[in-house]
Amino acid sequence: MALAFVMTILSAASPAVILGASLSLDTPYPAVEAAAGGKVSLTLNVRTDAARRVDLAVTSVPKGWGASLHGGGFLIGSVTADPKAPPDIKLEVKIPDDAATGTYRIVVRATSSGLSSSLPVDIRIAEATGGGLSFTTDFPQLQGPSSTTFTFNLTLNNDSPADVTYTLNATGPDGWQVSAKPASQSQAASATVTAGSTSAVTVTATPPSSAAAGSYPIAVQAMANGQPVNQALAVEITGEFKLDLSTPDQRLSTHGVAGSATQQQFVVQNTGSAPLTGVKLTATPPTNWKVTFDQPSVDIAANDKATVTATIVPSGDAVAGDYVISVTATAEQANQSQDLRFTVETSTTWAIIGIGLIVITLGALGWVFRRFGRR
Repeated sequence: MALAFVMTILSAASPAVILGASLSLDTPYPAVEAAAGGKVSLTLNVRTDAARRVDLAVTSVPKGWGASLHGGGFLIGSVTADPKAPPDIKLEVKIPDDAATGTYRIVVRATSSGLSSSLPVDIRIAEATGGGLSFTTDFPQLQGPSSTTFTFNLTLNNDSPADVTYTLNATGPDGWQVSAKPASQSQAASATVTAGSTSAVTVTATPPSSAAAGSYPIAVQAMANGQPVNQALAVEITGEFKLDLSTPDQRLSTHGVAGSATQQQFVVQNTGSAPLTGVKLTATPPTNWKVTFDQPSVDIAANDKATVTATIVPSGDAVAGDYVISVTATAEQANQSQDLRFTVETSTTWAIIGIGLIVITLGALGWVFRRFGRR
């Protein structure tokens, strides 16, 4: 009779109790902090003693908030729980932009065959901050000439438990072209960095060609949840060295007489952004020609110029025609060469002598005809 009484009591109990069934719902992070306007993504664990279907539902959500359950790329309402292969479940919470400071509770409930388990999740909204975001970069300062486009690679770190959407802005000195874009999509106006993850950001800075040597600041800002996250960068312009060599009228040709001196001016211009010191002019003339310059060397400031006069003496036996003289301006940092075409002309002295000989010859012939013509 005692045994029958015990069996009667057990038969009245639920099958789950009889079989020793268990069901629990938990998360590694039951209380987190987030920012207004952000998102929270939490992993949920459903634990059972045996494989069975478990129904899931969000039973309590603050007014104006959004909460949903995800698994396998779907919105879900049930899972098949297996002790050997627990299902992957995410609780996604969207926090409204106007959420006030305080702690809010969301409750998720799991039920299966008369068993149930409730999981309260507390989300604390703190004072408005950058959402746990911060910038890092391996090279906050780059160096080069003004003709270079500088590229910085930054990492935006999201150390908060919420996904954060951010926008980027970058500024530089007057005349500079500066931009900041998410590295994954250069045309995107905004991007999202998931909770506990990072986002790559590319910043480009192009200085004007006239930028002088010196240090220039670049400011980068990410706006997240209405708060700025700043990163200071810098570009060191080393100065660009360029030389231009020509003549005052831009014509690279002249003329003269063999054996006589001809003067030709050359204009040496510093078209770079840094000064040039000790600029020397040298020439490579034809054989037996002489070329000298009135200044052994000159110093030229950035965007300035100097005029140097060359004295060219062709060889005395140079025949009439065109010759090439190669002229080079050389500094320690830059050099430039130009070819000057020199036309050797026939000397007027020989022309006068020739005319004189003709006159003398004609006079002699006239005298001969007058003297001997009567005979």
